[in-house]
Amino acid sequence: MTQKNRNILVWHSSQVNAEDRKQLLGHTPVTFWMTGLSASGKSTLAYALERRLIDNGHLCYVLDGDNVRHGLNSDLGFSSEDRTENIRRVAEVAKLMNEAGIIVIAAFISPYKKDREQALKVIGSEHFREIYVSTSLAICESRDPKGMYHMARTGRLLNFTGVNSPYEPPLHPDLQIDTDLCSLERSIELLQGFVIPAVKPQKLHIKKTKDHI
Repeated sequence: MTQKNRNILVWHSSQVNAEDRKQLLGHTPVTFWMTGLSASGKSTLAYALERRLIDNGHLCYVLDGDNVRHGLNSDLGFSSEDRTENIRRVAEVAKLMNEAGIIVIAAFISPYKKDREQALKVIGSEHFREIYVSTSLAICESRDPKGMYHMARTGRLLNFTGVNSPYEPPLHPDLQIDTDLCSLERSIELLQGFVIPAVKPQKLHIKKTKDHI
């Protein structure tokens, strides 16, 4: 879009604000950004967490790396530029969903630190929590459910994270889980223990005063 066309755009404000949606849904909308290598367990954990949150009455939705490439990001490849654009679009979608009051669980390799920082900037620090699924490359490669590590090792798959494309792990994630060391049930317990306080609405502290007659 050219700057000339951008100048004709006007922001339209809603008659419904964030507090209205909190009151309606009973939680604070947050994006839980799950990053880690392919086969680390991100999607498995994301969908199990979604099930738990829905069962507990919280409106939430998983944005999954493979799923969004079937539609929204079907025009993108796996170059560093396309990966950056992939994360940018997802962050914008997550922001809109948070503004609608929905808890978002984003499961993406998101290998570059700068892209995750940009996602944080787009979504806002108040609504963004980074979860590092830190399962090691050796364990992820031993799982290899789609055979992609094997294809990358044999030169049939380029730009594959961990083999011929870099992964920059978070240095200070809000939560870190290694699915080789923790069972699925234990991992979900850790996630739920982290997520529930984060989405619990802050209670207003009203100072009480004595009535004067």
